[in-house]
Amino acid sequence: MDSTELRSLQAPLKDKYRANPAAAVVTLKAQGTLDSQSIACKVETGKALAIAGLHPATGGSGVELCSGDMLLEALVACAGVTLKAVSTALEIPLRHGLVRAEGDLDFRGTLGVDKSAPVGFRAIRLSFELDTDVPQEKIDQLLKLTERYCVVFQTLNHRPELSAEVRKR
Repeated sequence: MDSTELRSLQAPLKDKYRANPAAAVVTLKAQGTLDSQSIACKVETGKALAIAGLHPATGGSGVELCSGDMLLEALVACAGVTLKAVSTALEIPLRHGLVRAEGDLDFRGTLGVDKSAPVGFRAIRLSFELDTDVPQEKIDQLLKLTERYCVVFQTLNHRPELSAEVRKR
């Protein structure tokens, strides 16, 4: 896809959202089922069933997916797609690209070993390795716009309103 195709694909959507901002608000959903035999949750991804379980650092077998890894994978996926869309729109040719995310967790927090240890990532690093001949200022612009428009990056960067509830069946 080139920049002309991308613009023609997105133009009617942008026009629609300008005319009717409420049409731009979409509720995404995810659902999982608790496993009755083990400490796991079966998440329906739309394409496959992902079974998440405990990380080995918390007593898991390592067979199931770790939700922390899944969070980083979602960041990589979103940032990669966003970077590719931005590079297409800006006509920045990329021969190859690699997206990496890594995050630091202190499992004392999630295991309740140390109440002062945080539960969750204390740091997340996102990096791109790009094979391109464009000047550095174009690469800097590409990174800036990728950060700006990546939904997962911005969600992690600006905490959304969050709530949880339990309902009895």
